[in-house]
Amino acid sequence: MSTLPKIAWIGLGIMGSPMSENLIKAGYSVTGFTLEQDKLDRLTAAGGTSAASIAEAVEDADVIITMVPASPQVEAISYGPDGILENARQGALIVDMSSITPQTSVDLASSAKEKGIRVIDAPVSGGEAGAIEAVLSIMVGGEKADFDEALPILEALGKTIVLCGPHGSGQTVKAANQLIVAVNIQACAEAVVFLEKSGVDLQAALDVLNGGLAGSTVLTRKKDNFLNRDFKPGFRIDLHHKDMGIVTDAARNVGAALPVGAVVAQLVASLRAQGDGGLDHSALLRAVERLSGQQV
Repeated sequence: MSTLPKIAWIGLGIMGSPMSENLIKAGYSVTGFTLEQDKLDRLTAAGGTSAASIAEAVEDADVIITMVPASPQVEAISYGPDGILENARQGALIVDMSSITPQTSVDLASSAKEKGIRVIDAPVSGGEAGAIEAVLSIMVGGEKADFDEALPILEALGKTIVLCGPHGSGQTVKAANQLIVAVNIQACAEAVVFLEKSGVDLQAALDVLNGGLAGSTVLTRKKDNFLNRDFKPGFRIDLHHKDMGIVTDAARNVGAALPVGAVVAQLVASLRAQGDGGLDHSALLRAVERLSGQQV
């Protein structure tokens, strides 16, 4: 009989499904809940167990992992009579891997503590590919003892796993991550349009750029998206728009100026307003093409 902790997984989207499957492959017992039946069917096909409700998923769990889109969803699954806090056992550990505001994480940890439940915030970077390959970067906020307890589980999901400070710190670092990624994608998109309009072989140009100081994980991961205009969502513009709001608000609260970040946040918002919110964030290329007079 397995001595590994029993895991409840809430939220089986683009990231959550492959992540939960990696835990199953690592030998963990995973009971999942999400709103889409096809995602539950995928979990059971991978060897997990589907639950009919949050309460059913978490009642016997040692560790509860949540991976939902934003702060309102985290609050919806956590609070109220049908939520995690009312139905998890005392001593359980919640690992919230959603990307939300730092304050939401702080508030959740405080509310959970009153019920004898522990929380760490553990947002991730690496996109769908990183989730599938179990090479995510995981930035954690919370108590060190809780981090140490969760570490073996997190090691089945990612490669770079760091405790960044108290509750909310993981979310703050994730906000900075999303700032860097958005600015990087925007710079790559502008370079692509510049190169193509100049008549340069784009494949060759991106290959040589990625071998020098201009190289980045963003360019490595998104190069084919740019070359093929393939914007199937690995991380949607809608979600990056949400994240840019988080980093903009958090920076304002601490008095940090984000002049370039503010511009890119507006470009992300503009792309979303043009109906491209469901596309991958590499679709920032489409906005640059429009600004450059190209029909897309």
